[in-house]
Amino acid sequence: MSDRDQPSAQPSAQRPARPSTEPRPPRRSPSPPWDVHRLPSAEGKTFLVTGGNAGIGYFVAEQLAGTGATVVLGSRNRTKAAAAADCIRAHVPGARVRHIPMDLADLPSLEAVAGALALDHLDAVVHNAGVALDDPPRRVTEDGHELMFGTNHLGHVALTRWLAPLLAAAPAARVVTVGSFAAKTERLDLADLQSAGDDYRPKRTYGRSKLAQMYFGLTLDRRLRAAGSPVRSLVAHPGGALDSLTPSRPPVHVRTSGERLRGLPAGLLVQGKDAGAWPVVRAVLDPSATGGQLWGPRVFGLRGEPRREPVWDHLKDTAVAERLWDVSCALIGAEPGLGFGRAAGWSGRHAGAR
Repeated sequence: MSDRDQPSAQPSAQRPARPSTEPRPPRRSPSPPWDVHRLPSAEGKTFLVTGGNAGIGYFVAEQLAGTGATVVLGSRNRTKAAAAADCIRAHVPGARVRHIPMDLADLPSLEAVAGALALDHLDAVVHNAGVALDDPPRRVTEDGHELMFGTNHLGHVALTRWLAPLLAAAPAARVVTVGSFAAKTERLDLADLQSAGDDYRPKRTYGRSKLAQMYFGLTLDRRLRAAGSPVRSLVAHPGGALDSLTPSRPPVHVRTSGERLRGLPAGLLVQGKDAGAWPVVRAVLDPSATGGQLWGPRVFGLRGEPRREPVWDHLKDTAVAERLWDVSCALIGAEPGLGFGRAAGWSGRHAGAR
């Protein structure tokens, strides 16, 4: 038997282990699963929800109010905002909710929003408010912009500009832009962003306005990262959300028994606006969520609990995104940085890996 075949006097498996002198890394407790009915506390934080007086925006505001945060409803209609605030207080005992006037179709008026908030910082803004026309004719804002593009997209771009100092003053603020599943099949026409051509179709124009919002939210995050800003920008969409599947919140929303019954078959594919708010709320609150992400419903992007989903392929087109950004800033009369520091001189072509 050769030396290499001789058994060791003390096999290595039986040798006593030497005590390690290196400190062990602390064990990380796994994050608890996200529960839409048991949201994390946001006590002490302040969130602004545009269009928080109705629809998905109302349920976003109601759910955020349940976390202990102060929720500010941005709405042009004082009466509807007051009714929504009262409704939230009725469903969330002790809710901290208030209203500031805001008209996203009136771009010059948005400069006053930051002062109306009367805050030293803002923890998150939810860009939710929107206009949806069902039939022609084409309508324009007082500034001459097509109504849906001007309100849904340009209004939120302008609002972000004026909120930039308050967001930058927060420890880790978020901008959450609410897109639409309708934008998944649309493509922007960079030569006709405001649908001024002869073939004006309101539903197509609406889908494109929401697509423009989603481009904005993702491009904003790239620029914030390039600027070294702690602010993060995320995008969320509600999937398919119907009034007939939405629980009543009188006087904000009243659903009759007949409407509920007629909507039940659709519940196999889509959901109510209360559930449509879930991806938006998670994008605001989830500590694991970060900038540049897209959040939507779990089941085919149409219904179910919120999850992170891959960014749609056409939203990855940075050439379209940069062109839209430049045109949008020019239309609202803003510098390309929108007030977020050195991002003003940043170009997507020069950004490093994320």
